[in-house]
Amino acid sequence: MVGAALMKGDQAGDPAVYIEDLSVKIDGRRVLEEVNLRIREGEFLGVIGPNGGGKTTLLRAILGLIKPERGRIEVFGKSPEAARRQIGYLPQKSLFDQKFPISALEVVMMGRYAVRGIFGRYTAQDFEAARKAISLVGMADYADREIGSLSGGQQQRVFVARAIVSSPRLLLLDEPASGIDSAMQIEFYELLGELNKRLTIIMVSHDISAISAHVKKVACVSRKLYYHDSKELLAEDIEEAYHCPVEMIAHGIPHRVLRPHD
Repeated sequence: MVGAALMKGDQAGDPAVYIEDLSVKIDGRRVLEEVNLRIREGEFLGVIGPNGGGKTTLLRAILGLIKPERGRIEVFGKSPEAARRQIGYLPQKSLFDQKFPISALEVVMMGRYAVRGIFGRYTAQDFEAARKAISLVGMADYADREIGSLSGGQQQRVFVARAIVSSPRLLLLDEPASGIDSAMQIEFYELLGELNKRLTIIMVSHDISAISAHVKKVACVSRKLYYHDSKELLAEDIEEAYHCPVEMIAHGIPHRVLRPHD
């Protein structure tokens, strides 16, 4: 666990995300406490933790959607509010009417609101950016298809395109593989690996094995944050976070699993 506050100037260049002594309360309940984290540009951080542990709250705090009780957050050296246009976000569930007649390309265009504003008119530049984004996620052939007619995995690719269409430097993903079948999940994680060549990614997931296989660094959040600036989490960190025993299992890729517990 990162116990002491990180020194901002300990390495060359400003980090993509810098969090110092962060605590957050929601409805009188402390959801995050004494969180310290430094994420360099180009990293792919996976965040695991039990339900209700504060993973989504952490993402929303980085977005500036939640005000901390105390502590500091900087994104590319700015406040989260000032840096918001440099952040792409894919929430846990993208709710929409499956029967609403809107094409995949039109969904991606919604991501240009950050540039044009809700009431701004789209330009040729916006359409070009949308087509580039949808092509980048491998969905160019489906651009004119109604979003409701696509599979879960295809829809998630479109939503990722919407999140990156305004050329963010940081991409936040909250359980992005939820509802995608296992075969499509592999392709989806490969897509994220390609996107990581262009931008910094923070991904929340409940799937410990998937996180271990596809990300560069791993953190565990259960009110406090457990992080060792590496892909390996100590067994005692996970046990403290999940309040249950874990063991190491190796099937090609070593990963930690939760043993049966009460």
